[in-house]
This record gives sequence, structure tokens and C-alpha cells, in this order.
Amino acid sequence: MSTSPRIARAARCLGVASASAALVFGFAGNAMACTIKDFSVVAECDGDQGVIRVTDVDPLGVPAEVTVYLENNGADLRKVGTQVIEDSTAEGVTVTFDEKWKPKAEYRIHIAADKYVDDDLPILVAPDKSCKKADDTPPASSEKPEKPGKPEKPGKPAEKEPAEEGKEPTPSTSESDTPAGSGGTNNLPSPEGDSNLAETGADSNTGPIAGVAAALVALGVGAVVYSMRRRGSSMR
Repeated sequence: MSTSPRIARAARCLGVASASAALVFGFAGNAMACTIKDFSVVAECDGDQGVIRVTDVDPLGVPAEVTVYLENNGADLRKVGTQVIEDSTAEGVTVTFDEKWKPKAEYRIHIAADKYVDDDLPILVAPDKSCKKADDTPPASSEKPEKPGKPEKPGKPAEKEPAEEGKEPTPSTSESDTPAGSGGTNNLPSPEGDSNLAETGADSNTGPIAGVAAALVALGVGAVVYSMRRRGSSMR
């Protein structure tokens, strides 16, 4: 007696000795067909990639078509994709949809399995946090943050270096540009008398002495003239 692969799988799942026994005990048929409760879905991260995984634990291995939709206010916004689960087992067979889901995004998952299932799973809500790359999270540092250094005090104005011994200081521009004899109390012009005395080589007493001598000369000349007049008058 030939049996279908579905009945044979049901017999193995139930631990029945043979497919014929499964028929005898009435385990095959709609009572053992897959249901919507055989399917589950989860949104998670595969590294830095967001994924949606649908798992089928139908022991009969009924082919099931899985379609995922992104929802927006209760309406289909976008179709993520469709995949078929074949030869499912009691341990479960999983299909994966790559989807960069956003936190708390909602998805509708529709299951169509032959004549047994044509229904939606409960709405899937994505996690609160999105997937991140491993290098996006900075490593915890055990080092304490450095304290800002104190501001440096303003330095004193640089002092002029003393002139080296044996060298005369270089005159400033204002001093070197001043012509000789044009500035300073030491360069004031001497009185006229002083300059004349300097030219003749006499000291400061020469002027009074010369005046006295001139007076004496004048007196002498007057005396001579007077004596000559008297002599002339006596001869007459």
C-alpha cells in the first residue's frame, strides 16, 4: 500500500511505527495539518544588518509561502519580500528577510500553506533600538579625563642686557643724529667777550686792565698837551 510523503512525515513526527498505522489510528488528514500557530516571527540584528526571521515548526512539512509587508497606520506601505518554507520539521525551519527596520516599525506577515493556512501573524513591532556597527560604540576608557591646565601668568617684560665690559653702548638714533653744538647745555655759545679772550689767549682780567691802561694813556696825553700850552704862553 502506497502512502503520500505527508502521511509518512506525520507518522515519523508522531512516533508511529508505520504510515499504515497512522492511517489506522486516524492521525493523518486535517487533524494533523499545519496551522497558523506553527509559525513565529522576530525582528533582530545580524551584525549591523537588520533582519526579519520567520520560523515554521509544522511537522508535516507542508510548503508555506511567507510574505512580509511594512505597515503604516494599518495599511501596507511596502512589500519587503516573499519566500517559501519547504520540508519543515518539528525542530523548525527558518527563512530570513534582510530589512533595515527602524525602531518600533510595524510589519504584517502573511502565511499561505496549501489549503490549511491563509492568515496573518500578529503584527510584528521592531525593537526600540536600531542595529549599529561595532565601531559606532566607543570603547570605555579607564583613563581619567585630563584637567585643564592653569593659565600661564603674564611674563615680566624682558630686561635689557647690560653692555659688555670694554664696549661702549651704541648711541641711540636720537643721540647720534644730533649735530655737534646744536643741543645740550654744554654746547651753548659763549659770550662775545669770552670768545675774544679765547682768541687772544687772555684770561678773564684782561678786559679791566686794558680799560685802566687806556685811561692812563689819555691822562698822559692831556698832561703833555697842557704843559706845551703853558710853555708857549711863557715864551710870549
